[in-house]
Amino acid sequence: MPHRTAPSVARAELDQAPPDIATMRTTTHRLLAEHAKPIDPEQLETLRLALYGHLQLLIPIIEAMTLGLPKDNVPRACALACAGEARMRVRLRGGDNPPGRMSVAMRLARSVNALCDHYDRLASSLADEDVS
Repeated sequence: MPHRTAPSVARAELDQAPPDIATMRTTTHRLLAEHAKPIDPEQLETLRLALYGHLQLLIPIIEAMTLGLPKDNVPRACALACAGEARMRVRLRGGDNPPGRMSVAMRLARSVNALCDHYDRLASSLADEDVS
């Protein structure tokens, strides 16, 4: 098993305040579920703001979790690409009309969902490394 190349901030972040991945997934499910119910404009704005907050929390955590991984590590590259795309989506405006607002919210939800997946994989990998 390869050794880490640099000390990781991730362990400290994981020990202090792990993100509430279950809540984040519940929020994304509200928009991305196959049979999601229509959302009124106020609820959609609340969801969009929650998703924005989830991304603001997750992006630096994911980036920190990858710090000590080798440069050629595939999960590292995928997680960083996802974090980069999420950063881009955070800069999206709210949308000028209802379909635009829904589109932006769904993109944010997809990014949150993907970062939650990366968090789970990286946390599991770090835990496996701690055991060995």
